[in-house]
Amino acid sequence: MKRLYKFEPLISALPQIVKWLPISFVIGLFAGTASAILLVTLEWATDWRESHRWIIALLPLGGFLSGWIYHQFGRSVEAGNNLLLQEIHNPKDIIPFRMAPLVLLGTDLTHLFGGSAGREGTALQMGASLADQLTKILRFQGANRRILLTAGIRGGFASVFGTPLAGTVFGLEVLAIGKLHYDALFPSLIAAIVGNQMALLLGLHHTAYRHAPSIPTMTILGLISAILAGAIFGIIAKLFAQATHKISHFFKAKISYPPMRPLIGGALIAIIVGLSGTTKYIGLGIPTIVDSFYTQLPPWDFAAKLSLTALTLGAGFKGGEVTPLFFIGATLGNALSLLLALPAPLLAGMGFVGVFAGAANTPLASTLMGIELFGLESGIFISIACVVSYLFSGHSGIYSAQRIGLSKYSSIHLEEGLTLATYAQTKVEPKIDLPDDIQERKSNSQECRTYATGTFI
Repeated sequence: MKRLYKFEPLISALPQIVKWLPISFVIGLFAGTASAILLVTLEWATDWRESHRWIIALLPLGGFLSGWIYHQFGRSVEAGNNLLLQEIHNPKDIIPFRMAPLVLLGTDLTHLFGGSAGREGTALQMGASLADQLTKILRFQGANRRILLTAGIRGGFASVFGTPLAGTVFGLEVLAIGKLHYDALFPSLIAAIVGNQMALLLGLHHTAYRHAPSIPTMTILGLISAILAGAIFGIIAKLFAQATHKISHFFKAKISYPPMRPLIGGALIAIIVGLSGTTKYIGLGIPTIVDSFYTQLPPWDFAAKLSLTALTLGAGFKGGEVTPLFFIGATLGNALSLLLALPAPLLAGMGFVGVFAGAANTPLASTLMGIELFGLESGIFISIACVVSYLFSGHSGIYSAQRIGLSKYSSIHLEEGLTLATYAQTKVEPKIDLPDDIQERKSNSQECRTYATGTFI
């Protein structure tokens, strides 16, 4: 037995690498190709809309068309990213292949007609649904299928943003708040790297953002400014998530026929855009994100983008939340430079990933993304912004199927396995410890029961 113990890494690790390397490579090819198609079609849709702005007046019709297509052919995949999380936690049915073309078409329609949405949700759904088709060939079940799905998610995330390290860790964090599980780490890393390289090989070029020209030395004032910025990023992240969910619940409660929801929401957005006289707050908004690193922008830009994106997604249009969160965070950081003792380019980068960290509850992935996009020299400030934002966003988030693995706060105990949607809807009363309860908490810490039996990855 001792001899076997010495060779345990070789006996255990080598078969796992041999097994998952080719599978992960194929998943990365699928995800990278899908992301490349997505980015090319979105670029075309954006360019066509900006040169034919009259099409924004047809946004209600575009919304109805998108809603009708999903109502007729996509009811089983309409939950989108939340369906992916549900399948990873509790695998049941293979995700239909049609999720990929449907979400691609729906996202393109959103951007062509002038909705405010992102692209990461589309990339995640395409990567995971394509990866899950391998289940039919490999006959995977249980843990193997969960690994397959998470690798597809991470391949999609990495290839659409050009951030393989952040894409790998994103999949570890997004499943359950406060808990990381590493059994899918190697497949996810390979899928993320291959997916990103595949997108680059197909000629895609990710947006290059400005690095702060100079990073200030960390001082007490700088530390306080970074913490204050992170707190504001987290509050805004929570506001965005709650606004999107509440608008969605309102539309579903008041409008029974699903295709009518984006029609009415599209009409409201078209009117708002027409009255504002600008298109900077619709679509991806990348030009404004880039501008936030170079020039002082109107301080209300983040609020305008937050409102239009929450309305777009809440009304039922397809697309992601993350790129709008980048817009909201970068422009908010730009505005905070008027008040805080940090330069605007640095605060824009901190907000870019900080608001995302709070909204998705992924501080580590967001920190890595910030370092990949803005350089290692900004890492200290970026990490502070992401961690503090994560804490200040509370137990809320853009993914309602995300589970609570461990409460964010040591003084508040929440049942493990509770989804964010369940937590919000049932208004669960958390147990808050007072100083006199410390010893009791220690004695009872091993007796906490699990709310759900789903397995985390």
